Amino acid sequence: MLNPYIEAWQIRELIAKKELKLREVAEFFNRRIAEHNSKLGAYMTPTPERAMADVARLEKASAADIAKMPLYGIPYSLKDLTWTADIKTTMGSKNYANYMPPMDSEVTIRMRNAGGILLGKTTTPEFGGRPTTEGGLCPPARNPWNLEHTAGGSSGGAACATVAGLSPLAEGSDGGGSIRIPSSCCGAVGLKPSRGRVSFSPVSGEAWAGFATSGPIARSVRDVAMFLDVLAGPVVGDPYWAPPNSEAFSTAVTRRPKKLRLATIYETAESKVDPEVTAATQSALKTFEEMGHSVEPIKLDPANLLLGVSGVIIPAGIASVPVENVELMDPVVRTTWEQGHNVKAADYINAIAQMHNICRDIMQKLAPYDALITPTLTGPAVRLGTLPSNLKEGLRELFAWLSFTYPFNATGQPAFSLPNGFSKAGLPIGLQIVGRQNDESGIIALAAQFEEACPWKDQKPIP
Repeated sequence: MLNPYIEAWQIRELIAKKELKLREVAEFFNRRIAEHNSKLGAYMTPTPERAMADVARLEKASAADIAKMPLYGIPYSLKDLTWTADIKTTMGSKNYANYMPPMDSEVTIRMRNAGGILLGKTTTPEFGGRPTTEGGLCPPARNPWNLEHTAGGSSGGAACATVAGLSPLAEGSDGGGSIRIPSSCCGAVGLKPSRGRVSFSPVSGEAWAGFATSGPIARSVRDVAMFLDVLAGPVVGDPYWAPPNSEAFSTAVTRRPKKLRLATIYETAESKVDPEVTAATQSALKTFEEMGHSVEPIKLDPANLLLGVSGVIIPAGIASVPVENVELMDPVVRTTWEQGHNVKAADYINAIAQMHNICRDIMQKLAPYDALITPTLTGPAVRLGTLPSNLKEGLRELFAWLSFTYPFNATGQPAFSLPNGFSKAGLPIGLQIVGRQNDESGIIALAAQFEEACPWKDQKPIP
């Protein structure tokens, strides 16, 4: 029997050696979803028929075609914000409960062409509008380590599916931390790529003034890098594009970086950081020093600098989604959506201009360093139904938990969340590595080195 926690690259190798058949891989994960999804809430729309149709298509592929498919036979999931022309895309909203997009997104097309087997669409809060996956049309995504706690959001179902062994690879999207938040909550590896690295074509040119991007979630750095190789690359006409990498991102996994100069921040004026998170971060910093790198605390508070403009841009982005019946909305997202509708055009343009100026200063401050190390979140996963504690202060509470994530959506820098131990309550703690602009390869190499020093892949939440 297959190990549900098998890594994606291992599946690919076993299939290539004919030690594993496509059909048995798909059937195994279909059964796994059927058995566990009702209690976890990882998938909004499982697609077992589509998975078997993918198998049938791939079984007919020629050897030459297979050689061009880096994900040949690997099961994966798509977030329910990502357009799929033949599968409903609800965006976690009762207003879009039966929405069938007119086309596939570029991400959807690339995953299919790479030879992947689609297992389904994973749960998301309404419009990706909160950092916990609950409150909208989708069932709440529960933390595989403690079902009373959130899996995070907005890619909560994606991270839950990966960590619980319901999908080797999961596509997520990140507009304020929505890949890194659930990765931290669940103990997954999640990468927010650089702005322009992954295309939003043909659905849109950008999302949330360039804050948002799609990206990979998996159980290992190697799988994330392999996934990024498939997702990366602009479409002609995209408003943002990262320069092509000189080599495959996967090659960086085996490269061990020489002595690096690392910066660190683990405090912010915007939120109290949980002492267990601080302790875990400081332990990780010692590990980096033991690996031969220098670590320097720096006086910089990106969250404090960017909170004001982010509180204009992100709500306006959420409000850009048309809604026929606001009464059907999740009250938390509705509050943010209505705030966004009150933003004047001139104020929105001014906020973007301010954001770029602030980000320029932040990136110049970080320029002497090879990477920045921070906690991913100010605390471990919260209990479902507790964040925010009230609608009046909701947006500020949400931003406080995300003090270390959303600033790097504004700067557009690549950022990892890596597992970094557990709290005393048994909940995962995440570590964030932020790279220089367009330097995914650099932080992939550093993340792989940290993964080797602090292995986590043998941790399994459920049988």
